[in-house]
Amino acid sequence: MQAKIPSIIKTIFYNQIWNIPNDEKKIFLTFDDGPIPEVTPWVLSVLKQYNIKATFFCIGDNVRKYPEVFKQIVAEGHQVANHSFNHLNGWKTKTKDYIENVLETENEILKHTNLSIKLFRPPYGKIKPKQSYKLRKLGFKIIMWDVLSIDYDLNLLPENCEQNVMQHVTSGSIIIFHDSIKASKNLSGSLSSVIEKLLKSGYSFETIN
Repeated sequence: MQAKIPSIIKTIFYNQIWNIPNDEKKIFLTFDDGPIPEVTPWVLSVLKQYNIKATFFCIGDNVRKYPEVFKQIVAEGHQVANHSFNHLNGWKTKTKDYIENVLETENEILKHTNLSIKLFRPPYGKIKPKQSYKLRKLGFKIIMWDVLSIDYDLNLLPENCEQNVMQHVTSGSIIIFHDSIKASKNLSGSLSSVIEKLLKSGYSFETIN
C-alpha cells in the first residue's frame, strides 16, 4: 500500500474523507486497531509527553475485552472512533453483516462513553460503495487518510515509517499509525521522532470530530 493516497482516488471516492484542508498547518494523527494493553497505554504516554491529542479508531472487540484501556483514551481527552467489531474486510463481507458489525461497535463505545460516535474507518480501507452509502445514510462520516506510516510492515524499519510520514505530510493530512502488536516495533521506533519533527515544522495536532 502506498504511503500517500493519489489525488485521483480522493476524487473518485469523494464521499469519503481523505484529508481536512486548512491554511493553519493543522494535521490529524490517528491510530487504528486498538485498544490493547500492550501498546495503547504507551502511545498515550507519548501523546501526553508532547501535549497533543489524537483520534483512535477502535476495534469493538478490543473495547469489549479491554474497557479500562479504552476508558483511558477517553479520560485523556482523545477522540475515539469506530473501526468495526472484528476488523472486517468490506470487500469480502456481505453488506448487511458489515453494517451490523459497525453498529455493534457503536453500541460497545456507547456503553462506556454515553456518546453515539459516528466516525468510521473501514479496516484495510476496503469498503464497498453500497456499504459506504448505507453507513453515511445512518449518519456516519467515512474517515480515510492521505498519509500512511506503513508501520505494520515488518519488512520496513522505523526510519522508513518516519520517512513515509515526513515526505508526504501537508496541512490537513490525516496520518495513520497502528496501536497493535504487529506494528509495535516500528511504532515505538518512529512515533516520538515524527511528532517532534512535525512540531518543529510548525504543525499542530487536532482530533477528528
